[in-house]
Amino acid sequence: MTLACPTARGLLARRPGPQPAPLDFLVVGLNHQTAPVEVRERAAVRPGEEDALLGHLSRHAEEVLLLATCNRTEVYLAGVQGEALAAFEGAWGHELLEHLYVYRGEEAVRHLYRVTAGLDSLVIGETQIQGQVKRAWQSAHARGLSRTLMNKVVQGALAAGKRVRHETGLSDKVVSVSSAAVELAQAALGDLSQRSALILGAGETAELTLTHLRAAGVQDVLVVNRTPERARALAEKLGGRACPAEELHAALPEADVVIASSAAPHYVVTAQNVREALAQRPGRAMFLIDISVPRILDPEIASVPGAYLYNLDDLTAVVQRNMRSRRAALPYAEAIIRELGSDLSRWHLTRATQLARQSALALASD
Repeated sequence: MTLACPTARGLLARRPGPQPAPLDFLVVGLNHQTAPVEVRERAAVRPGEEDALLGHLSRHAEEVLLLATCNRTEVYLAGVQGEALAAFEGAWGHELLEHLYVYRGEEAVRHLYRVTAGLDSLVIGETQIQGQVKRAWQSAHARGLSRTLMNKVVQGALAAGKRVRHETGLSDKVVSVSSAAVELAQAALGDLSQRSALILGAGETAELTLTHLRAAGVQDVLVVNRTPERARALAEKLGGRACPAEELHAALPEADVVIASSAAPHYVVTAQNVREALAQRPGRAMFLIDISVPRILDPEIASVPGAYLYNLDDLTAVVQRNMRSRRAALPYAEAIIRELGSDLSRWHLTRATQLARQSALALASD
């Protein structure tokens, strides 16, 4: 009896092929659920720091995306080399381990999808995060840090966010950190139509805050920003007065409500500044909310008689009241996330199988 010698092609047909590698994608970060504001500000991304942070992180992965908002700092990595937790702590130079979370593979994909859809936000269903994820991706892509895998994952996340908002009605009721800040001011001061407000900052959050203040009846709004052109543009767009940054402390006594939404390396308003401002308006309280990370209103302001200071964490109660109408949509939103997450997993499996098969055939031909 003669035994036939199996060909390489026959062996390939009978032997199980190489198993596709797991999805080499992870996220490490902290957010409002794992860290209070005084810890989150240690991992904030200040102006001019992004290049250095990405430079450090890119030594630990082939692809890197840095997502930093007022409520989270997260690093998404593909093609990971080394220990992600150590890479994160090394980038910011602080001990943050007890506040950090790490998700890997499909769990990391699902996390980014939920973040982009606003399901992981302090304000569930908020819309700002979609644009923030897109801009973070564009920044990574421009630096050559987002390639095949990162591009596919982020594109899926943006599609997930769009579908959740369009199909579930999760964002129909306007609720945001900005609107919560204005609602808190109304609870403290009552009718705002006869009140004046001062906004520190001229970015997206500041614009949303000014929109909500105007809707609440505030007629007199001062916009302060270190770039006068930006302050003037925002004031002209939504109705208000631009105030040069150097005149901030002179203008402070005019303000019943101060909302800070800007970035600075130090406290812009101190307890002494507020004490002096209140001395010029006897009997009239001042309501201050700091939604900046890092904070730019000195926490010592809370000890000044007549001053009422709140920060991002204080907005939680207001936000939770406004969330009840959105919770009914959450199961549908989560189902969309699972569906699109499965699509990404199938894409990875198909791609990995094709690459493994090509590699095996190449070895057999040798």
